[in-house]
Amino acid sequence: QVQLVESGGGLVQPGGSLRLSCSLSGSTSYLYAIGWFRQAPGKEREGLSCISTGDGNLYYADSVKGRFTISRDNAKNTLYLQMNSLEPEDTAVYYCAAALGFWKTAWSNPNRWDYWGQGTQVTVSS
Repeated sequence: QVQLVESGGGLVQPGGSLRLSCSLSGSTSYLYAIGWFRQAPGKEREGLSCISTGDGNLYYADSVKGRFTISRDNAKNTLYLQMNSLEPEDTAVYYCAAALGFWKTAWSNPNRWDYWGQGTQVTVSS
């Protein structure tokens, strides 16, 4: 089992920045990928970015490429998402996720992921 706990959400003005954190615990050595998703009201859960733990490759959705940066601190067992140039359209609940397998062409499909955090709200508004 793997436990994920997100933090760092909040209210930010358009153009601002936030850094989300995800603390991982449990059997993390079995994970093939860790990543971030979000879900806005009335919309499907959207894959934003992930790291394949085997080779360290990073993946980004087009909607956030150039604005969001994923990183991890292995010593702290923590995953981060640095979000810059935030827009009202980025308002959503943000989730950390972990997977026991990895599919390069399907990483953004939420059904491919095995563990989820409880989510943290990000609101971008003036």
